[in-house]
Amino acid sequence: MLTRRLQVLIDEDRYSRLEQRARQRGTSVATLVREAINASFPQGIDRAAAAQLLLDAPLVPIDDWAALKAEIEAGMERGG
Repeated sequence: MLTRRLQVLIDEDRYSRLEQRARQRGTSVATLVREAINASFPQGIDRAAAAQLLLDAPLVPIDDWAALKAEIEAGMERGG
């Protein structure tokens, strides 16, 4: 349940970009702002803990570096 109100002043360009994205996604500007907050400040894990999880992950053997690199680059081009 939403119980707190937040007022933030931004310039017209930023607001226009938010409105455009909200229309594209069929959602509200407020929802986009809440999602951005969640992405920037996730609950339950901090950066140090996230880094430690990555460092503790088992190594994965790479048989074909060129193929893996191409797959990573293709994902980046798709925005994923």
